[in-house]
Amino acid sequence: MLPAIRLVSEAAALAARRHNGMARKGRGNEPYINHLAEVASLLAQVTDGADAELVAAGWLHDTIEDTGTTRAELAEKFGEHIADLVVEVTDDMTLPKLVRRQRQIEEAPHKSVGAKLIKIADKVSNIRARIVPNPSKEERDDLIDYVGWAEKVVAGCRGGNALLDQTFDDTVRLARSAL
Repeated sequence: MLPAIRLVSEAAALAARRHNGMARKGRGNEPYINHLAEVASLLAQVTDGADAELVAAGWLHDTIEDTGTTRAELAEKFGEHIADLVVEVTDDMTLPKLVRRQRQIEEAPHKSVGAKLIKIADKVSNIRARIVPNPSKEERDDLIDYVGWAEKVVAGCRGGNALLDQTFDDTVRLARSAL
């Protein structure tokens, strides 16, 4: 196993290479890597840096879903645990959006603690990206829809880290006040 700092920095480097050129929704189409950095940073903060594998998985959480990266590749480079976490939070993109969303709600309570933490951090980041000054009706509707769905997913993920649970609640309050 790689030393903690190498594990995290190599995960960040792979995530950056694999997501190169991708943009995220909200915040003016900022580079997608900013989302991965925010998720990893949240995980590092709420665990006080004590779980390098979780932070590395935070960097990598969308690589299978959004790029040609495979579980085998992640396992070889970062170990079975990180590969398992990434697989556990990966959506089946062949399914329609509403089916994927419903699956996340239904499967959330059955995830490992690490996968639940990644899911919550991911939802925090995605809500934050949707909070924009002077939102249009479409942006407002998207934020309302996303927050409502994210609350249902996170309801099944709570209890693994009180600080992350509180961060999610604070983010939801901020989103609602921005409407």
